[in-house]
Amino acid sequence: MANGYGHLMLVKIAYRNIWRNKRRTFFCLAAVGFAVFFIAFYGGFIDGFSRNINEIVQIFDTGHVRVVSAEFEADSEFMPVQFPVADGEDVDSLIARIKTVPGVRAVFPRIETFASLHENVIRHAMLWGLNVEQEMALNNFNLINRDDGLIEGHWPRPGSNDAVIGWSLAQRTGLSVGDFIPLSTVSAQFSDRPWEPRITGIFAFDYMRFDDNHIIVDFERLQRLLVLGGGTQQLVIFADEDRLSPSIAAQVQLLLGEGNLVRDWQDNFWVAIMLAARPLYALVYLIFLVVACLLIINTVVMIIHERIKEIGMMGSLGMSRSEIVTVFFFESVFMSAIGAFVGVIAGGILTAIGQFFPFRWTDMTGGTFAQFPAGDAVFLSFSVASLVQAWLMGVVVASIFTLIPSLKSAFVEPVEALRR
Repeated sequence: MANGYGHLMLVKIAYRNIWRNKRRTFFCLAAVGFAVFFIAFYGGFIDGFSRNINEIVQIFDTGHVRVVSAEFEADSEFMPVQFPVADGEDVDSLIARIKTVPGVRAVFPRIETFASLHENVIRHAMLWGLNVEQEMALNNFNLINRDDGLIEGHWPRPGSNDAVIGWSLAQRTGLSVGDFIPLSTVSAQFSDRPWEPRITGIFAFDYMRFDDNHIIVDFERLQRLLVLGGGTQQLVIFADEDRLSPSIAAQVQLLLGEGNLVRDWQDNFWVAIMLAARPLYALVYLIFLVVACLLIINTVVMIIHERIKEIGMMGSLGMSRSEIVTVFFFESVFMSAIGAFVGVIAGGILTAIGQFFPFRWTDMTGGTFAQFPAGDAVFLSFSVASLVQAWLMGVVVASIFTLIPSLKSAFVEPVEALRR
């Protein structure tokens, strides 16, 4: 304490001062509030978008860990079936060995390959062979309704000629439940394999890459059709927890040895892109906040200019330069804290609502990103910790930026100020 003025008294003076010009204070609060609102909302959107991509990559592509042969990986864009995992070893034996690894929850064989459609205006589609009942029991393939995504009919029965197609593919081809799909594909022996499965159901995963061109069939039936013997094109492993995936991948790689490629889901291209872009998102947040801080800086400078005589009086009454600076700095902190709080509340309410009412790409863009691994709908991510972080970021950055103009008050001489 200096000259009898304690910090509590300085805080009281600063708080009273911010309400002396309500219009000016309102604009400062609105600027910081909007910036922090943007940080809270945009952060919830990015977190929700990242979570959406992570779930789609795990469920539809890699699981937590994916196993393929090295030869398959080299030609993966062609989805070859002639390079099975651990060539020569039976699928059941492979799964049994992998399940001995600690943390493994489930292991599923999968086959995904191209098919040519006959007698239809649509010429190409993808065949996806799954152990349907087991996979649907573990994962929610429709991420909006949190169910298996079947909207009509029933899933393929084990060993049958049943097929289920995406709703968009059904519309484009004019096919419906009960129709047959004449098609052909290429086996592991490079022979042309004609097939005419019967449609028993239609699914809607809300993921256009699959809704638009995938036909789901029973794994064992497709395995026989492609002459894979007891082998499989891919194995996807689901862990008890996401964080266990690197350890499981390393152990499975040692278990299966060379010639097989074992990848953690975080190695996926799109997941890596989202992780790498995190610093860019932080930069966008900071830019918005700095722009808002410029208004506060300008306001603090104007306050100092308008209250120049008051500053002189404060000095003549015995307040030291540091105490005068402290008063103006506390005014800036109060405006930052209150504005940031309002912004956090507004952003928190919107992200909380966005958990239940998703944003749809088709509504926002008028189209879809068929090759992008994201569902049509994105739920915002609500997190109290993220909101507190946004509030702290707003207060700290705004306070730091207003410290320099606050220091200007220290260089006002009381006698000179009273003459103005």
